[in-house]
Amino acid sequence: MGQNKNKKIHSEKAEGRNRQNPEEKRTEREIEEKEDRKLEEYGQITLENNRGNRKIQLLTIIGEVEGHENSSGSSKTTKYDHVLPRLACIEDDASVEGLLVLLNTSGGDVDAGLAIAEMIASLSLPTVSLVLGGSHSIGVPLAVSTDYSFIVPSGTMMIHPVRMTGMVIGTAQTYEYFEMIQDRILTFVSSHANIAYDQLRNLMHNTKMLTRDLGTVLVGREAVEAGLINEVGGIREALRKLYEMMETGKR
Repeated sequence: MGQNKNKKIHSEKAEGRNRQNPEEKRTEREIEEKEDRKLEEYGQITLENNRGNRKIQLLTIIGEVEGHENSSGSSKTTKYDHVLPRLACIEDDASVEGLLVLLNTSGGDVDAGLAIAEMIASLSLPTVSLVLGGSHSIGVPLAVSTDYSFIVPSGTMMIHPVRMTGMVIGTAQTYEYFEMIQDRILTFVSSHANIAYDQLRNLMHNTKMLTRDLGTVLVGREAVEAGLINEVGGIREALRKLYEMMETGKR
């Protein structure tokens, strides 16, 4: 009789522990919905359900890097006015220990791309990038802006001269302006990757690869051999490297 009573008491206690306050349930649901909206709208999510309970911020740069004008409604875009404030929050949040950047971008606005790249490069926490489908044009500075970079074996990177849409005035000053923009890109990439400025410029003005354009396309290991990317690998290698950097390079 006494044993049955004790079992009943223990059972009731266990049920009490398992019961969750409706307010707590609602709060958890709201947090989950907020995270889902953030992932859907901005391509951003926090990775923290790992063995070490380490907090990693995931940032995706996909489609076209949008500039001061909105792209067409059918285009997938990365908006710098969404990314820059988020990067500021990441830097200010002491609980975030690392940043993982996933790239699959066709390029886009030079000023917007360089602004994001400069901000990533100036973060005080460990950062790793992973090029998946491709990281073309202004996606190249974005890929090399992190402390360490990876590219999947089938990933591509296209390096080509600066292009401008709309009316262009054919004067010497216009050419000099193009050269100035290209110099900004070449200087940033050469200072954040293992490739010389002149070598990168030669790849940009290569006339032998593309039939209707100047430039060079590098696939997987070619990007590593050229000195743009540190290593060939996927998400497993990227996260492993980031965990390693978080252990040794805490801010």
